Amino acid sequence: MRTSLKALTATATAALLVSGLAACSSGSPAPSSTPAANACQNLKSGDTSKSVKVTGDYRATPKVTIPAPLKATDMERTVVITGKGPEAKGGSNVAIALAAYNGTTGKELTAAQGFDGTEPATIQVDDKAYVPGLVRAVECLHVGSRVVLTSPAKAAFGTQDISKLSLTDKDSVVFVADVVDIPPTPPTRATGAPVAPQAGFPTVKLNAKTGEPDITVPKADPPTETKIAVLKQGDGETVQPGDTVTLQYKGVLWKNGKMFDSSWSRGTPASFPTTGVVAGFQKALEGQKVGSQVIAIVPPADGYGAKGSGEITATDTMVFVIDILQTSR
Repeated sequence: MRTSLKALTATATAALLVSGLAACSSGSPAPSSTPAANACQNLKSGDTSKSVKVTGDYRATPKVTIPAPLKATDMERTVVITGKGPEAKGGSNVAIALAAYNGTTGKELTAAQGFDGTEPATIQVDDKAYVPGLVRAVECLHVGSRVVLTSPAKAAFGTQDISKLSLTDKDSVVFVADVVDIPPTPPTRATGAPVAPQAGFPTVKLNAKTGEPDITVPKADPPTETKIAVLKQGDGETVQPGDTVTLQYKGVLWKNGKMFDSSWSRGTPASFPTTGVVAGFQKALEGQKVGSQVIAIVPPADGYGAKGSGEITATDTMVFVIDILQTSR
């Protein structure tokens, strides 16, 4: 959520590299519906990307020299180090180390992540899940590679509100990324053992083919505190605070059962850190085991508060059903 699950303003440091670069529309807590990048765009190296000088060993924090103000008219990428490992194909998960810069000023957009032995970020090579610039930077490169991508800010971030990164349409951006690993693709639904539902919670029926939940809200006043129940008990790794979690989720409003977001409807799971979401959603993730399905009733105090977000008003209680597919730290 940006104005939703992946709020950019809440991820002012390294978490931005995952949640802040995730594709998202302004009124939805989830990635946008731009077409997936299933084939390489074959971005070429150019004078602009070549002008950014990057030194240092692979996986070590790079020394980046940007001839600011950098003026990028097109998206370009230059491979600084060519790896020989597995390929980051369209749709695959990729662990990356990443540094991001405002090319106009030369300043970091946020602290780098994944270098010098720190935990890399895991993204999907998919425009539905991450902004175009990030996908174009790493797609079809091999593990062990280091790449520089330069781009107009608007082209790099697509439909995202770049003003929240203190960028304008006149700015350029620079991404420097190391392709670290191609993790196994997680399942697309929770695989845990069913648990008897708790009284007072909405009822949940799963689509036999896709696993997408149909959520029926009871005709009663919502609770005033966040309530969480396990619908399927997984036996995988426990989600820790700050983990990047890959999941499926669906959100509806308590007042009328209306869906306001669903990763199932977009056809791809989402990934983001637990610290980059609203408090109630974070509570529903941390401490749970991979393979679990949970339901969370989130009142405004643990959601969007007095300001609301898009169609979610200051008085709306949200209901989420979440399939926890994978976690990394």
